[in-house]
Amino acid sequence: MLESMFRSMRSFWLGFAEASRGGSSLELPGVHAAIMPAMRDRSVVNCVVHDGAEALEAALDRLAAAYDDAGVQAWTVWVHESDEPAQAVLASAGHVLDAAPMGQERELDGIEAPDTAELDLLPDASPADFDPIVSASYGWPGFGQAIEGFPPPFHPYVARHEGRPAACLGIWDVDDDAHVQLVGTVPEARGHGLAPRLMRRALVDARERGCTVTRLQATAMGYPVYSRLGYRDLGRVQMWERRKPAPPE
Repeated sequence: MLESMFRSMRSFWLGFAEASRGGSSLELPGVHAAIMPAMRDRSVVNCVVHDGAEALEAALDRLAAAYDDAGVQAWTVWVHESDEPAQAVLASAGHVLDAAPMGQERELDGIEAPDTAELDLLPDASPADFDPIVSASYGWPGFGQAIEGFPPPFHPYVARHEGRPAACLGIWDVDDDAHVQLVGTVPEARGHGLAPRLMRRALVDARERGCTVTRLQATAMGYPVYSRLGYRDLGRVQMWERRKPAPPE
């Protein structure tokens, strides 16, 4: 299950970086890096997925050089909480544990679609439609300009509240996994159940496309929502960040 989750994460972040303005991916033996200079201060989008401590340690200098060359100010390495050797490698190299969302999964059997009257869906949602929601939810201004277009495995969803885009998410199809990313709701629309209904709509659609399982990495805010939807814990996925110090004023 963990291998499948990290495989989906690798596919999503590398594909998303390639779809961004000036973005690219770097693949080294056992190490895969998403490089997104259009969001150079956001380490979560400039991220590394790896196959183990040995491969990671051998690649760290090349990774740092690649991010420096791209003008990226902060990048992170995803590490499962059980991978103590990789944690030690990163700590020795000056990375700092920045966050630890919970990996989760559930089967798609049993999920029921919301009533069509419960959701005001925006058709053919674009990065520009995601922009105000992602900016408010994640603090990522300029998302709509950074992403040139959603790549084909990404299925975007936006729900309106009182006529305005208010909640978003995307499903990235990887083999049988409906991998969930970019879930957000603007503050003024929270508490109305938009995200759970949007999740159910998107997951039922993914099941109809042939997906059988769904996986995600849950923030503290999202964790109760996903747990109520039946997601099970796979352990925390740590983010070991390397960030350049701010220039002196």
